[in-house]
Amino acid sequence: MNGTIYKLTFKDDIIDAILCLDAVLPGKEVFSLFKGIPIIAADGASFKLYEKSIIPNYIIGDLDTFLANPLSEKLKMLSEVIHLPEQNTNDFEKSLNFCLNKGWKNIFIVGLHGGALEHTLNNWSIIKKFSRILNLCIYDEERYGIPVHNSIKLDSKKDEIISIIPQSFAILTTNGLQWELNSETLELGIREGARNRAKTETVEIILKEGEYLLFIEQRLTKMPVFL
Repeated sequence: MNGTIYKLTFKDDIIDAILCLDAVLPGKEVFSLFKGIPIIAADGASFKLYEKSIIPNYIIGDLDTFLANPLSEKLKMLSEVIHLPEQNTNDFEKSLNFCLNKGWKNIFIVGLHGGALEHTLNNWSIIKKFSRILNLCIYDEERYGIPVHNSIKLDSKKDEIISIIPQSFAILTTNGLQWELNSETLELGIREGARNRAKTETVEIILKEGEYLLFIEQRLTKMPVFL
């Protein structure tokens, strides 16, 4: 770590794309909050969106689910379909590579879990893989999940639930939480930092080594930015 403490802030109008994975998606009311932002459907997510009367701008993947559904012919006329049949990457990774090629950096992700368990676990691995080259924000059940690689401070509110989940380990010191860490190690399979609480309006998390996922309350429709 370089010793810099970054301000984790949240900005409107910087989301480059909403990436929808083929699992549990939020309701149409959430999508209605975002105006003019491209929507990417990873393969079968296109049908989940269609059920909500949402037409994605792009449908991307190996399309094994998409092509097997009779609705695919209709969606082909409404969305740009990008067929990438190679099997070295899954549909999530294909979609993130598409964003990279477009020059899109700030990606809002929904539907990360709720399908097959192995898909969910694999998706977390892909988050780790891409989180240093893209600014990713996961939305689920009115919570944000944010990959963090540096020391941060963020504005919070009393009793906001804050979880720190190592990826796969992190050495941390915190200020402003109910259960503070003092140069302590969190590591998957040994110790995690789930369901802590903010006790002050500013929380500081000093990262000495490693990386983690920060889970906080949603800030719709804002995107996290490290300044």
